[in-house]
Amino acid sequence: MTDRSTFYRRRGKRLFDMGASAVALLLLAPLLVLLALLVRLFLGTPIIFRHVRPGRAGRPFTLLKFRTMTQECDASGKLLPDSLRLTRFGRFLRQTSLDELPELINVLRGDMSLVGPRPLEMRYQPYYSKDEMRRFDILPGITGWAQINGRNDLSWDGRLACDVTYVDTYGLLFDLKILLLTIFKVLRCANVQADPGAFSALDEERASQSGFRMDGPASSPAPIRPQNREGAFRPTPISIHEER
Repeated sequence: MTDRSTFYRRRGKRLFDMGASAVALLLLAPLLVLLALLVRLFLGTPIIFRHVRPGRAGRPFTLLKFRTMTQECDASGKLLPDSLRLTRFGRFLRQTSLDELPELINVLRGDMSLVGPRPLEMRYQPYYSKDEMRRFDILPGITGWAQINGRNDLSWDGRLACDVTYVDTYGLLFDLKILLLTIFKVLRCANVQADPGAFSALDEERASQSGFRMDGPASSPAPIRPQNREGAFRPTPISIHEER
């Protein structure tokens, strides 16, 4: 789908996000309170992890998540590596994706959408190809086409190609499909890598590639597209992670 004049693209997606996120926050309020109390008990304060990420058109916004790591430091006062600060409870939050629930507030605010390319780190901005930069044409999402096609098992190239495919093809039925498949994958804890340091960062990976230029890689991989009228999909088993 390339027609950007459809009602869903112009107005409907935002209306759907506002309504669905508001209802979800109301229904999940008891769970959110419980998780906040558990984070306070096991990890202390602050309860919410805040991190600046690029949104639509690359504009920075503050992403909200439940904390999953302690603030332990070494003798010099420097934070310990992430892998040493991730607790058993924090790993549980990541494996079940419960740490992502505060992002519903980002959706209600208009920083994010329920479905869209995941907001990655600001430092990755120079490492996208010109085509991959199209992921910033729309709001970032809590889940997306890449997340149901491999998530942590996708390579960076494959994942970013999925993001561009979503920008070209999204619509109401496609979004509903992605949301339903996301629920199924979350319940199965599929394709989740909870341990930090188990995957490479985009900037480090591409900076080490001899064929990479700051204006993008020499070539782009074939995107993973919706396969047929029934909406079936065939995930491509390539390797790496979802940036948390």
